[in-house]
Amino acid sequence: LKEALVALQKTSPEITTAEIDSILNIYETIFDHQSFTGRSGTFYKYEGLGSIYWHMVSKLLLAVQDTFYRAVEAKAHPSVLEKLRSHYYDIREGIGIHKNPELYGAFTTDAYSHTPENSGAQQPGMTGQVKEDILSRFGEFGVVVRDSKITFIPALLKKDEFLKASKIFDYYDVNNKKQSLTLNQGMLAFTICQVPVVFILAKENTVFVTMKDGSAIEMDGMEIDTALSQSIFQREDTVRIVRVSIDV
Repeated sequence: LKEALVALQKTSPEITTAEIDSILNIYETIFDHQSFTGRSGTFYKYEGLGSIYWHMVSKLLLAVQDTFYRAVEAKAHPSVLEKLRSHYYDIREGIGIHKNPELYGAFTTDAYSHTPENSGAQQPGMTGQVKEDILSRFGEFGVVVRDSKITFIPALLKKDEFLKASKIFDYYDVNNKKQSLTLNQGMLAFTICQVPVVFILAKENTVFVTMKDGSAIEMDGMEIDTALSQSIFQREDTVRIVRVSIDV
């Protein structure tokens, strides 16, 4: 929190050091952050029979996703793929961010350890669920790394994820500078190692990589070659944007 406030101070000089100290004191007074030592100290409230452990639910979600993609590679029957896809999204609906705060018992974008039978979500903090949810989200976009190459297999992606109207997509590039992209209807965007990736609904599957010098390279198939993938992973600032046309 302190690092974020100090960074904010650089762009908003009207925020004084005294004000930052005041915010930090208010935060500590409300959340008593220094007292949360995890399981190395004491258990937080009740944990036991009847509790839902959200990390375990996220592990289940990721396991079903892995099974789905193994079935895709094995060329399983479409009915099998559809059942796996249905199970995946049923599980996903049970995870906090997809619930309303009243049902979840907390801010749904915050990670919580568990939910006892008799109350809402308990024990906030950076649980292992966060890692699983990030992996699952990339999996929903069909981002797979094979032989050191970024590959796109968006077989799990839903068409309703794409924008219904134009919107601005803000992100921070590899130099930690805020950038903006205008996305149109039928697009969605995310980043890989701070490089923007734009998915575009189309009737064919193609991958175009635009370099920082403005040149565009069409990839072979639905993957980014090894050299460019490594450049993205290493944040070399050579790739400006990746555009992926897909037929969902």
